[in-house]
Amino acid sequence: MSLRGFSTISFWADDVEAAAAWYQDFLGFEPYFRRPGPDGRLAYAEFRVGDYQHELGIISNRFRPPAESANPPGGAIMYWHVDGLEATMERLLAMGATEHQPVTPRGDSGFVTASVVDPFGNVLGVMSNPHYLEILAAKQA
Repeated sequence: MSLRGFSTISFWADDVEAAAAWYQDFLGFEPYFRRPGPDGRLAYAEFRVGDYQHELGIISNRFRPPAESANPPGGAIMYWHVDGLEATMERLLAMGATEHQPVTPRGDSGFVTASVVDPFGNVLGVMSNPHYLEILAAKQA
């Protein structure tokens, strides 16, 4: 058994409606799936993102595992490949995200990472990843 590929990343928010609207503004499209909770308020929204339609889910903090509630933003960071890393970071910061990690070259082969904390307390990693582009080009050939 092995990891086959990124499937879904879950972000948390007290106000899923506001978080879904923020990500809709950033991504430029609406979530494809929405589910209300038992109280009728939006409890989950999901976007399909990128070349492989990876899933970005936003879940109400009401359903967050208790151990995660006490931790500040951090831990594992999942990075999304973006075209125009610096412009993406500028846009995220202009939208109210705060810098978590500045634009940081990782060696001299074109890998560059950065991350922000969104207005809902989630770490969003973005990067320039030459390997991602190579894999995409090979699949399209």
